[in-house]
Amino acid sequence: MPRPRHDSEILPARERMENAFWELLADRDWRKITVTDIVHEAGVNRNSFYYHFSGLPELADSAILHQVEAMPFLRSTPDPSADPREQWSQRVTAILADPVQRQRLDRLATLAGPHSSPELAESLRDFARLQILSMLELESDQLDLKTDLMVEFTVGGILSILRRWPELSDTIDIADLVKEDVAVLAMGIYLAMSREDLLEYCNRIFAGGIPQTIVSR
Repeated sequence: MPRPRHDSEILPARERMENAFWELLADRDWRKITVTDIVHEAGVNRNSFYYHFSGLPELADSAILHQVEAMPFLRSTPDPSADPREQWSQRVTAILADPVQRQRLDRLATLAGPHSSPELAESLRDFARLQILSMLELESDQLDLKTDLMVEFTVGGILSILRRWPELSDTIDIADLVKEDVAVLAMGIYLAMSREDLLEYCNRIFAGGIPQTIVSR
């Protein structure tokens, strides 16, 4: 006889509907997904759906935002005074060695895949940009041109990786990503977007000459 389920073991209706959004999007085109599909997959009724969301676009935005906000490398800033390779390694490992984070990448990758739509892709771009600005404690209406372009460059890079994620997910090797040259480049991109002193950082990193680990690659 199955063990009775307690309320604490059942996800809230809103979370179940967001999960349903991702499950259905992995299976079919966004334009073919209906409210009926969502409530059936989530095990809720239509009243519950419309209590939480005005329609499918709001559900999609909520689901995308929550996934973007939970990405480790978009939640906290690196420390320029610390070892860049160690920090980069921690971030890469936190994503690629964690099944929950890999599922998050799988989900976000569907927004850059064939089942998505221009509207969903735009939501991903907008939320990724907003999350980066929030992490950097910057306001979108107060950016200088350099910072604005660097943020766009970073968002574009994230989207490009997500487009390739389905082919990379089974073959990617953490060791290939945690090399010192990649770590220094990642830190440099962060500093170029932030209020930190990029020149001071470069002078410190290369004070003794370009590291041999970078030259040899």
